[in-house]
Amino acid sequence: MNSVLASETAKSAGESAPADPDKQLPEPRSQGKLVLRKFLRHKLAMTSTALLLLIVLLTFIGPLFYSHGYEETFEGFAAPSAEYPLGTTQVGKDMLAQVLRGTQYSLLIAFTVTILSTLIGVIFGALAGYLRGFSDSAISRLTDLFLIIPQIAAAAILAQVLGGGTWYVVALVLSAFGWMSIARVTRAESMSLSQREFVESARASGAGTGRIIFKHLVPNMVGSITVNATLTVAQAVLAEAALSFIGLGVALPDTSLGRVISENYAELQGRPALFFGPFIVLVLISLTINFIGDGLRDAFDPRQKRVKA
Repeated sequence: MNSVLASETAKSAGESAPADPDKQLPEPRSQGKLVLRKFLRHKLAMTSTALLLLIVLLTFIGPLFYSHGYEETFEGFAAPSAEYPLGTTQVGKDMLAQVLRGTQYSLLIAFTVTILSTLIGVIFGALAGYLRGFSDSAISRLTDLFLIIPQIAAAAILAQVLGGGTWYVVALVLSAFGWMSIARVTRAESMSLSQREFVESARASGAGTGRIIFKHLVPNMVGSITVNATLTVAQAVLAEAALSFIGLGVALPDTSLGRVISENYAELQGRPALFFGPFIVLVLISLTINFIGDGLRDAFDPRQKRVKA
């Protein structure tokens, strides 16, 4: 009987004993880790990311191992075979080599447009949302003006005026018409964030406009900026293809997917591989980037189900 009472007393003492102070609780995950984990769980976005990386690797590394160069000339209109997987064009260019070269320039233009458009949009949007007043009105009216201009037509005219044909001229022209949506989103978020306590504290401490915008506002808008920048890549790829397809984009000796599609559009019926080869690559790039953007949007959205810390 005494042993039973002693056992129960010891058990009770063990349950009421204070927790071990040396025992460390698991550290809560940072917001960045939560965003990354939610993105990694987005199956469609991860599949699209893997496919896009594969396209990029094949595009920039594949030509180093492919036996035919994009400038070499072979038998005209050769049928698809082991030697010419997509056949050859009318002038004897290997179509696979042309697609690889065109994808390089299309991606180079798209990423350049995205970087420039994002910089312009973030600066204009943050200034308008933070300064308000006349600055907000002026930037908003400028944004509205660019939105109502037919972008493809204006870009085509501007590219010709600037001596279009080289890839960087096309990238600069498309950048001039790709920043408006980013500016609008950034302006709205900047107006909201500028009323927060941490911005008021920075302003009271004497921080200038530039420091407040780039040290306090922009870091808190990384989510929306990243999502919009991702979608800008897809828009730039399609815009460049449209310009090149009508003959007002990239010109020889440069090339792009739009130009390759345009040059082989007449062969759609007789030799479909010459058209559908670059066309499928263009569609895959656009789709994968849009799906990645969807995954990023869901990952940054706080209303989505959070991962337990």
